[in-house]
Amino acid sequence: MDALTPGIIDIHTHFMPQRVLDKVWAYFDSAGPLIGRAWPITYRTDEGERLATLRGLGVRAFTSLNYAHRPGMAAWLNDWSTGFAAEHTDVLHSATFYPEPGAAEYTAAALDAGARVLKVHVQVGDYSLADPLLDDVWSLLEHRRTPIVMHAGDGPAPGRFTGPDAVRDLLERHPGLVLVIAHMGMPDYGDFLDLAAAHPDVHLDTTMAFTDFTEAVTPFPRERLEDLHAVGDKVLFGSDFPNIPYPYEHAVEAVRRLGLGEEWERKVLHDNAARLLGVSSAGATG
Repeated sequence: MDALTPGIIDIHTHFMPQRVLDKVWAYFDSAGPLIGRAWPITYRTDEGERLATLRGLGVRAFTSLNYAHRPGMAAWLNDWSTGFAAEHTDVLHSATFYPEPGAAEYTAAALDAGARVLKVHVQVGDYSLADPLLDDVWSLLEHRRTPIVMHAGDGPAPGRFTGPDAVRDLLERHPGLVLVIAHMGMPDYGDFLDLAAAHPDVHLDTTMAFTDFTEAVTPFPRERLEDLHAVGDKVLFGSDFPNIPYPYEHAVEAVRRLGLGEEWERKVLHDNAARLLGVSSAGATG
């Protein structure tokens, strides 16, 4: 990395059990219904090479975001993520949950084991944020103040339970939740920008936003750049590595070419995530 930042912290990367990742890659290869266009995986390599790639690019801390799309998955994904984080000191220990009996108990167990960021994928999971089976989970995470990376936007295709209204309703019930809205909430950039501006604990991640791939179909509204600058303390860099159809460096350049200033870039690429996730100068282990 150059002198702009002491190193990138990436809040939105995926490391999964290989059989799960293989299924994810197969879906992208098929240009499935949620994608609708070719999506080549740039970093289709083994786990060790993927780790080396991020480290070689100057990424000093990153997540292992797993997510469950059916009952019975989340607890064992969390066990895998716990082991993965224990093996790699630069991995931000991640966990997930699903609306099912026992969700609050296994989420509490993951937090007690050291999880410091949660992942929710409303679109793929196809569940409502208002599902009563999640009430105790939200209360727990609200109390613990654990950041939740939440894919709740309508991109790349609307789901039954996606959109900004669902997130607003959740925050009315649990105003103390710490949320990081994935993909800047695309395509509803403006609604989620407004939500971040109005709510002290709502953040945004840059995952795939501003890149040529995304700008071709879901461009960020340039009239909102000033508003994006104004919430600069609440924007965190994310990449979606390894499941991206372009080089990692392009995601970083896409943030920088917005022209919002070196201080803003430094916050987005490093400082905001370091503060939110408690990453010390020693690395992800804090």
